[in-house]
Amino acid sequence: MNTQNRITQIFKIQHPIIQAGMVWCAGWELAAAVSNAGGLGIIGAGSMTPDILKEHIQKTKNATSKPFAVNLPLLYSRIEDQIDVIIKTNVPIVFTSAGNPSLHTSRLKEAGITVAHVVSSAKFAKKAHASGVDVIVAEGFEAGGHNGKDETTTLCLIPQVVDAVPIPVIAAGGIADGRSMLAAMALGAEGVQIGSRFVASLESSAHEKFKHAVVTANEGDTELTLKELTPVRLLKNEFYQKITTAYSLRANKDDLAALLGKGRAKLGMFEGDLNEGELEIGQVCAAIHEILPAGEIVRKILSEYENLGGQKLGGYFDFKATK
Repeated sequence: MNTQNRITQIFKIQHPIIQAGMVWCAGWELAAAVSNAGGLGIIGAGSMTPDILKEHIQKTKNATSKPFAVNLPLLYSRIEDQIDVIIKTNVPIVFTSAGNPSLHTSRLKEAGITVAHVVSSAKFAKKAHASGVDVIVAEGFEAGGHNGKDETTTLCLIPQVVDAVPIPVIAAGGIADGRSMLAAMALGAEGVQIGSRFVASLESSAHEKFKHAVVTANEGDTELTLKELTPVRLLKNEFYQKITTAYSLRANKDDLAALLGKGRAKLGMFEGDLNEGELEIGQVCAAIHEILPAGEIVRKILSEYENLGGQKLGGYFDFKATK
């Protein structure tokens, strides 16, 4: 099976399957397991102090000799200190998200780091390309966690972004198996970024209660909310119902911020409080039914992709070459 394209070449990986850097779920064990399986594992730095990030980077290096990345949500206050750690520890790849890439891309690139940036629109893809990033991650409305306000689905978003920029595009949002990977590649993506499926893995640092909630979720159990703050897709629980009640009472931005408070995501996803915690997960959770080792997830997706016709497309489909 031909597995080489621009994404695999840029990241120096075997397969264009990228594990998303989910807050509270993507520690060193998951990153190393995905990288060892031939994909690209990512440490989710959004939940980490600089010292903890440094520890996870070192443990990842001890567990794999293959490339890995760090995800940096740019909305967090300690971003400069995290970048210092990344540069000093020679992390090869950084995925930035939730902010303006022009603020930090040049510094990362000057340190020899490959940079990918997550966007939710073709407009932002063009801006990210202008800032000098190497790769675009186009994330549709289906995705879990923080998301775009426009609610553009992956099916619509990917071809628009592919047409908008000359650099390679990774598809994200609603991808959890070989079928969705094949669809994303046919739309012009050269790789897929997968979050929710890897939340429900043995190596995920998510609490076991949260993992169980993911694999037992049904269609319609998530919703994108809190757009006045930062849009986020959540599992519906008691905290979500409080948000719904607040909206019915015409809560303003300050009211919603007070309701959210601090530490909700940690409380739910890491500590396992399924009632009061913020449970960030994608719509595709309804199609995830078992907790598996991360390496098995990678191999299963690749096998499904090949059996469904990926091999007939010449490995990883080069959409631009068909134009």
